Amino acid sequence: MLFSHISDTHLGLTQYGLQEREDDVYASFNESVDVSIKDHVDFVIFAGDIFHVPNPSGTAILQMANALKRLKQNNIDSFFILGEHDISRIRSTPIPYVYHNLDFSKYVGQSRPIIHKGVMICGFDKIRRGEMDQYLPKFNEVDKIASGHQGHRILVMHQGISEINQFAGELASTDMPKNFTYYAMGHLHDNYLKNFSHLGGPVAYPGSTEMTNSEGIKETQKGFYEVDISATEANPNWIKLDTRPQFSQSIEFENLADSVTKALEKISGFSKKPIVELKIHGNQIDTDIIQTQVSRLAPHTLHYTWKITQDDDPRGSILLEQPTSIDEELFKLASNYLGNNEKAVFAIQELLPLLSGGKIKEAEQAILEEFERFKK
Repeated sequence: MLFSHISDTHLGLTQYGLQEREDDVYASFNESVDVSIKDHVDFVIFAGDIFHVPNPSGTAILQMANALKRLKQNNIDSFFILGEHDISRIRSTPIPYVYHNLDFSKYVGQSRPIIHKGVMICGFDKIRRGEMDQYLPKFNEVDKIASGHQGHRILVMHQGISEINQFAGELASTDMPKNFTYYAMGHLHDNYLKNFSHLGGPVAYPGSTEMTNSEGIKETQKGFYEVDISATEANPNWIKLDTRPQFSQSIEFENLADSVTKALEKISGFSKKPIVELKIHGNQIDTDIIQTQVSRLAPHTLHYTWKITQDDDPRGSILLEQPTSIDEELFKLASNYLGNNEKAVFAIQELLPLLSGGKIKEAEQAILEEFERFKK
C-alpha cells in the first residue's frame, strides 16, 4: 500500500506581484497530485496550510477542487487538516470544510481517528504554543486507541518539533503520541525526516511544494513524500518537484562585473527563468555601477534583487551568514528584543503575518485572544 504526504501548498500565494509566481505555486501542487495519480497511490494526506490565506481567491479554491476531483476520478481518497494559514481569526467556516461537506476529501483535524483500508488516520489542526498543554490529554487518548490498532497508524499534525527546529518548535518529540507508525507533519518548509527511538515510526516533513515569502531566496529543492506501508514499517520516499530555480549569491563589489557574468552562465543552464538575489559587499561601493551591472540579469530572470552589506557592519555580517529562513532570523531578533520566546512566537508567527496581509480585524482578534489567555 502506498500513500502521498503533501504539505504547505499555500495555494493563492503571489510573490513580487507576479502572476507567474502564483502559477508556479499551482504548477508544483498539481505536479504532486499528478505524480500521485501516476504512481497509483491508495490515498493522499494534506498536512495543512492548503491555502496561503484563510479567504483565498476563487482561482485557488478551484485549483484545490479540480485536484481533488482528479483524485476521486482515479479512486484515490484524500484527507486533510488545517494549518494556521487556513484558519481565520474572525469566526468563520474554513474554506477547506467545503471539500469535506461535498465528499471531495475527508477532514481529520479534530483528533477523531478514522479507519481507511485498514489504516488508522488521526489528525490535529494547528495548535498554538499557548494551547499545547490542554492538548496533551488528547494526545494520550489517541495514543491509547493507536496502541490497540493492528495495522498502520498515521498521525497528521501541522506543528514544529523543537529537536528539528528550535525556533519554530512548538512541542518536543517526547510530547507526541508514541504508538503511531508514521508522523505526517506540516509547517516546516524544508524537507526533514527523522527517527526518534521513543516514537513508533519516522517523523516526516515533506516541506512546502514551492518557495514562500518566509524562506527568502535560496537554492533548494521542493517535493513531497510517497510512503510505502506494505510492510510493518513505513518507508517514505521523497519525490522532487520541478520548481522554478532560485539562488542567492554573495559577491565582492570589486569583482561585480565578473560575478554577474558567472551568474548569467549559471542561469543559462536553467529551463525556467530563475529568481536571483545578489548580496554585494566591499569598499567604496557605487550604486550606479551596481545598477548598471545587475540590470544585465533582467532579460534572463523572472525576478532579481540586490542589497549592499558592509564588511564592518554587524548587520551585514548577519546577512552574510545566510540564515536558514527569514522567519528564524526575525524570531531571534524579536526574542532578543522582547526577552521572551513565547512573546516572540506570537509576534512573528501569528501577529506579523496578519498585519503584513492587511488583516487588521484578525490582528485585533488575535491580540484580544492572547490577552485573555495571559489573564488566565
